[in-house]
Amino acid sequence: MVRYPQVVRWSLLGWGVAAVALLAGCGGSSSAPPPPPQQISVAIHPQGASVVAGSQQQQFSATVTNDAKGLGVTWAVDGITGGNASVGTISSSGLYVPPAAAGTHTVKATSVADVSRSASATIGITDLAGITTYHYNLARDGVNSQEYALTTANVNRNTFGKLFSCAVDGAVYTQPLWVPSLNLGGSAHNVFFVATQHDSLYAFDADASPCQPLWQVNLLDVAHGGTANETPVCWNDVGNGYQDIQPEIGVTGTPVIDLATKTLYVVSKSEVGGCATGIPPVFHQRLHAIDLVTGNEKFNAPMNISASVPGMGDGSSGGVLSFNPQTHNVRSGLALVNGVVYICWASHEDKFPYHGWIIGYNASNVQQRLAVFNSSPNGGLAGIWMSGGAPAVDASGNLYVATGNGTFDADQAGPPNTDYGDSLLKISTSSGLSVLDFFTPSNQSFLNSVDADLGSGGIVLLPDQTGPVAHLLVGGGKDGNLFLVDRDNMGKYNVIANQVVQSWPANNGSFSTPAFWQSRLYVAGAEQGTTDHLRSYTFNPSTGQFSSAPASSSAHSFPFPGATAAISSSGNANGIVWAVDTSGYGVPSPFGTTPAVLYAFDAANVANELWDSSQAPGGRDQAGAAVKFTVPTVANGKVYIGTRTEVDVYGLLP
Repeated sequence: MVRYPQVVRWSLLGWGVAAVALLAGCGGSSSAPPPPPQQISVAIHPQGASVVAGSQQQQFSATVTNDAKGLGVTWAVDGITGGNASVGTISSSGLYVPPAAAGTHTVKATSVADVSRSASATIGITDLAGITTYHYNLARDGVNSQEYALTTANVNRNTFGKLFSCAVDGAVYTQPLWVPSLNLGGSAHNVFFVATQHDSLYAFDADASPCQPLWQVNLLDVAHGGTANETPVCWNDVGNGYQDIQPEIGVTGTPVIDLATKTLYVVSKSEVGGCATGIPPVFHQRLHAIDLVTGNEKFNAPMNISASVPGMGDGSSGGVLSFNPQTHNVRSGLALVNGVVYICWASHEDKFPYHGWIIGYNASNVQQRLAVFNSSPNGGLAGIWMSGGAPAVDASGNLYVATGNGTFDADQAGPPNTDYGDSLLKISTSSGLSVLDFFTPSNQSFLNSVDADLGSGGIVLLPDQTGPVAHLLVGGGKDGNLFLVDRDNMGKYNVIANQVVQSWPANNGSFSTPAFWQSRLYVAGAEQGTTDHLRSYTFNPSTGQFSSAPASSSAHSFPFPGATAAISSSGNANGIVWAVDTSGYGVPSPFGTTPAVLYAFDAANVANELWDSSQAPGGRDQAGAAVKFTVPTVANGKVYIGTRTEVDVYGLLP
């Protein structure tokens, strides 16, 4: 073999490399290194969800990018593959079945091809039995403490917003009510119910998007007790022409639901004739008992409402004062107590004559009128308005209501001493209806003279206390003062000084029911022509009083009529205050007709606004036109508010 010098051999090697490069440039072939494999990623949908314990399932899906062999994911709940009975189970297809207990859990999808890649979602499980009455419960504290999906972390413009709307045929003045796991048509639905001023009642699937109506009934048709040519009441056939409720009046007071019998109780108002027909109008008010499943009447309903009491007051005849279905307005929500449905009335726009009435009907046979109370039988006015608030109810079944301005003589030693204008009343239901105790401000005469109703605001009962006073309530009216009252010794009337536990100026006028959660009171009050902030006041259990200085105040200022706040929380954590700005509620608002704006605030500090429905670009979360005194309903990860044309539903964005 010929041996070349070393230098020659390196030269030949260099020529070979150059030749290969030359050949490649001339169309030859070579093997380039393969690109690195693309990284696997996992996405889960939805990223947040809410279901009812033991009955509602949730389908999750996972998308795995760059999974070349299509190996998919494995599912786990709280780190347990496939889950278990305590945390909920999840199938290989991502179907989650919740446990029987409430709580919050994490669902995780992990790539089979690369176990270092995964995605997670949070699911809240509620054991809420239902929201069946105004302001959530009989104490009227406005609290749903069984909300596990919505938190102060995820209620923001990126993850929370409007999900869908359900169209209705009239303005929704009633608070939406919510019932879980109702069997309709052979399948279980969470359902919300609303009634309109067009005398319609709706049942909607609470979760389906787009909106899914389950049934709708006309409360004026023959099947629901109506007569030929019967319509909702035209606004100009009642009241003083202010158009406070317009253009029609049908259902105004929030219904009440009995879960045990699956029955909804609601009062309709209607007329035959009137409204420029040339026919003298005949007015009707009826109590309906509606089957939640079918929308049909039950328990011998409906009942045409009528009543009378002895008295010489405004509008009486021959020493008898009779209920007038034209002049009296069910502004308050209904209450269900020990098998009796209680309904309260005031007036339309202070059209005289009127009185405050409470009438109780047997829930199992509404043809039986069991109790009647009149707040001014020998005088006038003293309507029970409470800006839509319902009577609060204590553990003994006593009702607590606030009356508006009117005749007051209950401090007199002799008759007539049964007229209770501008008063907080404790009314026994043990045998009919009778006043057990009352509180009337020392300046009642002045309040009456300037139409500064104490009864413009609702009443909230505080939980039983271990401090100086065991049983307390809070109420307030147009003058902006809040009163903390001992329910066992309410103070009655003292012209020198109010005999109450505490009073303090808290707002510019209460047209709402306060909310109470974790020793804090939440109010947002504004008299006509004013604005005011949502404020929280701290209660000290050891002293049995509130700090008169606000613990926090919202940056947003609510114009008249302020707002009735509601609170969602998971126990004592993740408290969120929900309130609706309804200042653009239409005639006669100076703001005209504008969208309602739903707000969410941190309950620990309401200066921290979490979200509102005007924030998102493009009107993504805009609600329908506002309705005065709207109360938000929070249930199972969603918030429901009524408007003039629709019910808007908010929740975690998909």
